[in-house]
Amino acid sequence: MLGLAFHPDYAANGVFFVNYTDTQGNTVVARLRVSADANIADPASLEAILNIAQPYANHNGGHLAFGPDGYLYIGMGDGGSQGDPQGNGQRLDTLLGKLLRIDVNAEQGYAVPPDNPFLGTSGAQPEIWAYGLRNPWRFSFDRATGNLLIGDVGGNALDEINFQPAASPGGENYGWT
Repeated sequence: MLGLAFHPDYAANGVFFVNYTDTQGNTVVARLRVSADANIADPASLEAILNIAQPYANHNGGHLAFGPDGYLYIGMGDGGSQGDPQGNGQRLDTLLGKLLRIDVNAEQGYAVPPDNPFLGTSGAQPEIWAYGLRNPWRFSFDRATGNLLIGDVGGNALDEINFQPAASPGGENYGWT
């Protein structure tokens, strides 16, 4: 289990989301509902809404959080190995090495928000909100400004904090080490 996020209307709908690595080493983002016992999930309610193949066993991200816009943000690592050998962080045709943004209020699965920056871009995955990441293991929205800060794994010596202003439409991240 790499991530857990409660739906903004959890008190009313009992829905929450998890990000985990399955037995084949791939990433699964799933929707669950609480059972009659408020401390236990209903295992029969498990619905995988996103499955992402992972080429290596490390740098698989995993953090989940709802943004101030009500959408679910998903940290996805570049798929692993040293130095991102597949170049996933810079490619728009893969969900690896990205921060994803989806609308989970669909009855099944999810929808892509209409203002995602790569929706309609030829060859790009529409779920992408920000790219150029290595392994976004934690991120947070500033409650006062809506700005987004992303903790990202670096190489051997330095990690990175990426900053995305609330006014930005997504896209390539703005970072500093």
